[in-house]
Amino acid sequence: MKRFTKFLAATLALVLLVSMMSVALADDITVVFIPKLSGNAFFESANVGAQAFAAENGFTVKYDGNPEASVANQVAIIQNAINSGADAICISAVDAAGVDDALKEAREAGVVVTTWDSDSNADARTLMVSQGTPEQLGEMLVGMLADSLTERGKNVKEDAITYCWHYSQATVTDQNSWHVAGEAYIAANYPNWVNVAPDNYYSEQDAEKAITVGESILTAYPDIDGIICNDSTALPGQAQAAQNLGIDASKVTITGFAAPNSMKDFCRAGIVTRWGLWDCQIQGALGCYMAYLLANGQEIKVGDSVEVPGMGTVTLEPNTVLDPAAYTADDSGVVLLPERAIFTAENMDNYDF
Repeated sequence: MKRFTKFLAATLALVLLVSMMSVALADDITVVFIPKLSGNAFFESANVGAQAFAAENGFTVKYDGNPEASVANQVAIIQNAINSGADAICISAVDAAGVDDALKEAREAGVVVTTWDSDSNADARTLMVSQGTPEQLGEMLVGMLADSLTERGKNVKEDAITYCWHYSQATVTDQNSWHVAGEAYIAANYPNWVNVAPDNYYSEQDAEKAITVGESILTAYPDIDGIICNDSTALPGQAQAAQNLGIDASKVTITGFAAPNSMKDFCRAGIVTRWGLWDCQIQGALGCYMAYLLANGQEIKVGDSVEVPGMGTVTLEPNTVLDPAAYTADDSGVVLLPERAIFTAENMDNYDF
């Protein structure tokens, strides 16, 4: 009996030791968090959220970006993550097709891949943390333009409103999908509106180029009614261009998506009156946390709900919520953020990111 008791005690001790080692290994997870570019207020704010959440929940986030938004730079970062033994990657893709091979190589090497903000090809990652569906974001952009034009005295249902789009590039999955959805919404609801530049203006997420492109729009179309900038570099660049040319919100309506802190001065100066976004700190934190769970071995299938500390419950939706023709699989889906925000002079100081 004593011999059995000693054996049982030794066995329990071994089980406890293995359990403790498992916990230690499970917590030793590194997620490489990749923005489209570093130095941009949106992506830097997302990193603040991701770092704080990781510190509270026992894993490591390595923020690895480049001040130039390019496929080559993102591929190099992905390769470095593979070579360094990272457990997971959470990326906002500059170009879905451009990073496809590198992300698939990462998955073959055992690295978990999630995306946030801007998606990759769906078969190159497990899940995407999205700010909303194309319809939600496209209609929001057009709605902000319509509301601001109405405040200027325009009849948005009857006037021949002239407008154009200025964003990063047509290969960026999220922004392009919002543009397509926004155009469909305009065609259905504002048939008198005229897009003066159907091929769009692109500034490649380059802050200086966003200003020069913005100035070229205002010079080419001095009587344009509105400009939609569905990109966090294009919007402040377009606003700066207007300010450089002495044009304020009484003459042209500029709206789009950007972090509130990057646009408050333009709002105070009367250059813009309304713009929007979502909580990018929550999005960055959630993208990295989902990567952490998957790297820990947790299986998450389409339809599953996950309890996220401090955020509540999120559900993995099918990829078709973003694109009806998207790749579908039980282990590949989308988590949608619950809400978005519109900023004006009245509420912008309630936000600090």
